[in-house]
Parts: sequence; C-alpha cells; structure tokens
Amino acid sequence: MAVTDVWGWQMAGRLASGAGGVLLTVQLTKMGTDWFAGKEIATAMAIFVNSWPAGVGISLLVLPAIGTAYGAGAVFLSAGALTAIGIVLIAFYQPPPTTTAPAAAAARLDRPAQLAVIVAGLIWGLYNVGFAMIFSFGPSLLAERGWGIAAAGSAISVVMWLSVLSVPTGGYLADRFKRPLTLAIVASLIVALLLASLPRSDAVIAILVLIGLASGFPAGPIMGLPARVLGPETRAIGMGVFYTLFYAAMMLGPAVAGRLAKWGGGAGVALDLGALTVLACPPLMWLFERIIALRRRPGPTIPAAGSQS
Repeated sequence: MAVTDVWGWQMAGRLASGAGGVLLTVQLTKMGTDWFAGKEIATAMAIFVNSWPAGVGISLLVLPAIGTAYGAGAVFLSAGALTAIGIVLIAFYQPPPTTTAPAAAAARLDRPAQLAVIVAGLIWGLYNVGFAMIFSFGPSLLAERGWGIAAAGSAISVVMWLSVLSVPTGGYLADRFKRPLTLAIVASLIVALLLASLPRSDAVIAILVLIGLASGFPAGPIMGLPARVLGPETRAIGMGVFYTLFYAAMMLGPAVAGRLAKWGGGAGVALDLGALTVLACPPLMWLFERIIALRRRPGPTIPAAGSQS
C-alpha cells in the first residue's frame, strides 16, 4: 500500500492486513489467557483490550502529521514498521508451562463450553456495537445540531481518551473485589442509559465524559469470560469461536444502524440501537452464568452391578 496508488493493490493490502490483524488478535488473546486464567484475568484482558483505543488515539495524533509532511506512503510504512517490531517481540514469547496439552485434544469443545463461548462472543460483540455507535454516528448527531465537523470530532474523541483510563481501572476493580459480572452489568446499564440520553439531552459533553468513564469497566470482565470454560487445549478453537461472533456483530451492527438512521431521518436512531445492544448484554451475562452452573453440576451416577439402591 505504501508503494502503489493502484486501487486493486490498495484493496489487496487492506484485505491482507485485516486478515492478519484478525488472526493476530485471536492468537494474542489466547496467549494472554494462557498466562492469566484463574488469576488476574480481568485486569490482564483489560490491559490487552486497552491497546486498541490507545493505538487508535496515538495514530490519530501522529499519523496525520506524518502524512502531511511525507505523504500517505510514509503512513503505511510507519504502520508496517510498528508491525515489524511486534513480530520481533512475538519471537521472544514463551508460553507458560501449563499449556502443554496434547495436540489431539486441541480442537474439541464440549457442548456447554461451546454454548458458553458463543454467548460470551455475543456479549462482547453486542457491547462493542453499542460502543461503536458513538464513533460512527456521534459526530453526525452533533453535526445535525449545528456543531462543526472539527468540534464534533473533538467532542466524541473524549470518550476514547477516557476509555483508555477506564478499561484497566474496570479490570483492576473486577479482580480486586471478585465481582466481575456485577461490575459489568451495572456499567452496561449505565452506558445504555447514557447512549439513550445523548440524542435527547443538551448536556453533550457531560454525557460523553460519563460514557468514557463507564464504558471501559465491562471490557476486562467480558474478555475474561472465555477463560472460565476453556482449558489450555481448547483455547485456540474457543477464541476463534468467540471472535467469530464478535466480528459478525461488528460487521452487521453498523450496517443495520446506518439503515435505521436513514429510515428514521437522523443519527439518534443509531444511538438508540446502540443502547439496545448494550442493554442486551446483562441478560446474556445471566445466561452465561446459568450455562456455567449447569456445566459444573455433576451428572447422575449409575449404581454398580449388584448394589442396592
């Protein structure tokens, strides 16, 4: 992408980098889970997830200046150089000694574990759909109210910068007080209320600040859900299922929101959809807990031959 302006090669570069990014995300999530399953998993996953808003924020600050000074090719080369550093770091990674399960068992998930991972993926996908509505349609909402494009973008960016602080804070609190789902449920309800309030209130900055402070709290606890049902031998396939649901939701959610916004005549409809997707997360968290409880329940025992009942 750095050396050509041909549209076909540009699209090929995007597809290749996007596919690599997906595969890397799945594998890095498994690597983090391998090290922290049963320990400070919410904190670890929060720090891991936080790399996304932090990286986006840094890119928004640095890459435009590079592009203005040296052109778009320099932007792609800069991103490629950072990726190369990541490759070098991966070369030094060592798995924990507890992840030496037989390869033959690596692709088998029992049915309750499958259902639990599917539900966890839906939770993460739906929550991120709601979060994405802020960045996808928040600027349009403010522009409809007469805000300038630059001012609208700056106001919405407050959410991302505050989430950089709230994501690891939420993970730490979840591990500190041993109530990760309680924290995630309360924070999700607050975020849903704030998303629904944004199109209906003039206190835009206050609502955006509150969204930024609350929206990061569920990230670590939600990302820690798969670790509760996946052993070392099933984490690779399990994380693949988890992220399949996540990416499917992230692909469909904005598309549906765009159609609803066009049909409803304003970006506020998309924010309402985001509130509903976030509101769907607490019931799914309850369902996840029920699946876990049933999975742990011992099955009936069969008396030995000749024994008396």
